[in-house]
Amino acid sequence: MDESSPYPKDSYHSGNICPGVDSSTTSVHVTALDGIVNVNSLFTVAVFVGLSLATPNQRSLENRVSCDAGNDVAKNLLVFEVVSFSFFLFSSLVAQGLKLAINLLNSKDVDEVFRAHINLKVLRFGMMGSALGSVMGCVFLVLSMINVIEIRLGLLSCGSHSTVHSVTVLVLLVSSALLVYISTVFYAFLH
Repeated sequence: MDESSPYPKDSYHSGNICPGVDSSTTSVHVTALDGIVNVNSLFTVAVFVGLSLATPNQRSLENRVSCDAGNDVAKNLLVFEVVSFSFFLFSSLVAQGLKLAINLLNSKDVDEVFRAHINLKVLRFGMMGSALGSVMGCVFLVLSMINVIEIRLGLLSCGSHSTVHSVTVLVLLVSSALLVYISTVFYAFLH
């Protein structure tokens, strides 16, 4: 904080409701919450693309009638997409609520974004809930994408190489990314 600031640095930190937390971390939290909302928005687009692919009686590219997905796969796709959307919406609303609380607790001065007095436990659990919503949304999005692959390329039970390879790559890459994300969230939560 520069010398021209009307708030002395020592008096501000002595009145901080969250002891041991630097006031500049508020902007880091807001940035993290913005990131969650932005990523969830991107995934929500994927949900609606998946919903557009849920057409009944569609032929797969496998050219065997026995490999065509039935109505049950299309129904599962629809259910997984709706559940995925619900988790992403939950996550985004929690993140937006936390951002709103931080911004309302700040003064009207734009430069005071670093001065919000917030309950650190509420912020941490809110961010954890938002992250958990994003993870669960990703899990159900992967399940729905597997259904999209089965509708387009043929059922996994048919053993189509394209289907098996696509599902394998999807599950491995997304699982790896979720493992890194979950590890990072828990590390940040515990430290």
